[in-house]
Amino acid sequence: MPLFEGIRASTVQTDRLLANVLTRTGAGAGGPAVVFVHGNVSSSLFWQPIMLALPDDVDAYAIDLRGFGGSEGAPVDASRGVRDFSDDVYSVVRELGLGPVHLVGWSMGGGVVMQYALDYPVASITLQAPVSPYGFGGTRLDGTRLTTDDAGTGGGGANPGFVAALEAGDTSRENPLGPWSVYKGSYVAAGFVSEHEDTWVESMLSTATGPENYPGDSVPSENWPGFAAGARGVLNTMSPGNFNVSAIAELAIKPPVLWVRGDADAIVSDGSAFDLNFLGQAGVIPGWPGQEKAPAQQMLAQTRAVLESYAAKGGRYSEEVFAGSGHSPALEQPERFVELLVAHVRGA
Repeated sequence: MPLFEGIRASTVQTDRLLANVLTRTGAGAGGPAVVFVHGNVSSSLFWQPIMLALPDDVDAYAIDLRGFGGSEGAPVDASRGVRDFSDDVYSVVRELGLGPVHLVGWSMGGGVVMQYALDYPVASITLQAPVSPYGFGGTRLDGTRLTTDDAGTGGGGANPGFVAALEAGDTSRENPLGPWSVYKGSYVAAGFVSEHEDTWVESMLSTATGPENYPGDSVPSENWPGFAAGARGVLNTMSPGNFNVSAIAELAIKPPVLWVRGDADAIVSDGSAFDLNFLGQAGVIPGWPGQEKAPAQQMLAQTRAVLESYAAKGGRYSEEVFAGSGHSPALEQPERFVELLVAHVRGA
């Protein structure tokens, strides 16, 4: 595991799984504890630069979710939404004796963090390019599901060539469906260069594949595009029939929320290149049944609506847009990300 100087890895055995946890050397200073949760097809390795950049009195932890990084590749029950992940994170937090922590979630990890906040005490929430509170794909603006079987969402939406590249451990830069190309084309904005790109690819390749992990299973559907969400594996955790965390607006105790996103995000947007309905609308996938039956998901508008409801009911949130950044503002503009995060944690 490619660790940066100043970061150490340890295994934590909980009552749920054996988890890999990164900590910054010197953790235990007695200051606020920040717990980082990575996104899909990644791991805790992505958080290392931010962990190292935090002030010395902030304790930084990053947890590998099941089936990613160095954590146990336990199966994922998608019928529980992302609760397998959020319950795992809580089990680690409890084992470490951290109490209410400041949670930072990226992409799918943002959904994990929101689910965690529904079930357990939280000091603050930071969402980086989070999945919509209504899941990924298959919903109208108000969260209404487009079909009862969530057609076009879940495990069947993964590109088989990308899954094959993960299984093969492909580190090449020639394969357009390989992790390096997907990282360059989707995780960050065009033109962004990092000296740690090999580490990010290694992180992606740590993903456990198969119907129980990534991408998960799928079932046939009479609705376009011909498949629907299954009940196992990572992508199905975010299908709208399994996942809905919009109830955060109803929390009795509302931790402050910081929402960070890039304006060049190809994955989470109101025109996502990973939303099959948007691809159908664009003519990339044939047979699209039209705007009434299969509109593109308005991911940003959904998140904003839920957070505005959160604020109207006594909470507070701020939305910070990183101009020119893609799906990974913390990698692309780390100084600004750290400044915002530290102020958010200190003000909680």
